[in-house]
Amino acid sequence: MASRSSALVWTGIGLCAAGAVGLVVGGLLDVGAADPWASVAGGAAGLIGLAVTLYALLAPAPTAAPTAAAVTASGTRSVAAGGSIGSVATGDGASAAPAPTPPPAAAPRPATHGPVAASGERSVAAGGDIGSVSTGDA
Repeated sequence: MASRSSALVWTGIGLCAAGAVGLVVGGLLDVGAADPWASVAGGAAGLIGLAVTLYALLAPAPTAAPTAAAVTASGTRSVAAGGSIGSVATGDGASAAPAPTPPPAAAPRPATHGPVAASGERSVAAGGDIGSVSTGDA
């Protein structure tokens, strides 16, 4: 999209500069002959501007593909999630308590769109809420 609109902008700038140079040269050489050329150039510029405007308004806009957030867990017994985590237990014989229930009026928050990484030993990372975590041995 940026390259297409950039090309249209530079084309328009080039046409305007060429038209201005042509009118100045025509006006310096023969003012009587420059008048009809100015009329033709003005009409052509108006039609080209209308065509470019309609093209920009009616052309289908490219849709950006959704980018997946990078979710990585690289440490020993580490846990990473792009959204919320209810309960996690990473220790030997450990069990995580049930995730607490949010109050009924609380609206769920959307997950993060950025990278989520858990890189240390038994580390836990989430793009949303974390309910209950137990990382130690029982």
